Amino acid sequence: MSDGPATLDIDGLLTRTPTVRRRLDLTRPVARPLLAQCLRLALHAPNGGNRQNWWFLVIDDPETKAGIARYYKAASDAYLAATPPAAMSERAVAGVRYLADHLHQVPALVLAGTRGRLPHDAPLARQSSFFGSVYPAVWSFMLAARSRGLGTALTTVHLAHEREVAELVGIPADEMTQIALVAVGHTTGESGFRPTPRQPLDEVVSWNRWQQ
Repeated sequence: MSDGPATLDIDGLLTRTPTVRRRLDLTRPVARPLLAQCLRLALHAPNGGNRQNWWFLVIDDPETKAGIARYYKAASDAYLAATPPAAMSERAVAGVRYLADHLHQVPALVLAGTRGRLPHDAPLARQSSFFGSVYPAVWSFMLAARSRGLGTALTTVHLAHEREVAELVGIPADEMTQIALVAVGHTTGESGFRPTPRQPLDEVVSWNRWQQ
């Protein structure tokens, strides 16, 4: 069964899949079959040991979204209050505030996580494997969504209230770890996105030996 054609080639997807906050269409629902297509593709992402310990929870119930949004708003306000002004542009701050104010209106939220929990003193290698085994699937989901005309915004801010959110949606918090939350919706305005601005390659890439 085909999951439908992508609307962008791979280079277009990789350069035109930004974080979408203020351009999410808050009035147009996202069909569950469309979300299922994107998640089905995401399950082909690489993961540590091919264990596939990931899980996804799709939330489109208004009352449940509102509950999550209250925790997200509190965590987002605290995050912005603790962030030095020079660390984020005014545009970025405005986007964060907008999503915090409107998360309850976003058509669908996708919680991504993994089975198990890390001990507090887990070594770096285990931490990297634990979280890194889920993020490729999250990114694959976002690319699949973008190829079908959807916008996404990945956030981890709500994890300041992970236990409260877990209780709200029935996640057994001692057995499952939330890793990310993705806001999903159709987009407004012009149909396309320009390539996202990024640093020059020479500023972030070294060859063979570290160069400051």
